[in-house]
Amino acid sequence: MIMKSVLAATLLAGSIGAAADSAVEQGKQVAFDRKKGNCLTCHQMEGGTLAGNWGPPLMAMKARYPNKDDLRAQIWDPTKRNPMTSMPPFGRNGILTEAEIDLVVEFVHSL
Repeated sequence: MIMKSVLAATLLAGSIGAAADSAVEQGKQVAFDRKKGNCLTCHQMEGGTLAGNWGPPLMAMKARYPNKDDLRAQIWDPTKRNPMTSMPPFGRNGILTEAEIDLVVEFVHSL
């Protein structure tokens, strides 16, 4: 009985980890897509090519945004924190769907 519980817990943990990895990879695709997130236009980040330098580099994001909700709010509408920002409000303006924003948050938070 104990072995079955340990096996079930191990399998569940593995599937949760795989789902998180999948969300990170999908978020990367949205972030790097020049017709969608297009984060590379302004931000340097690991794995990016032809990155801009207008915005801050996306690195150490867990330290900068320990709470993912704060990072999501920044992506959804950065004008709430800084009305003069040049970053577009990806959520408020409907540039990305809610699901795409969630994926981008997973990716950016992993940097």
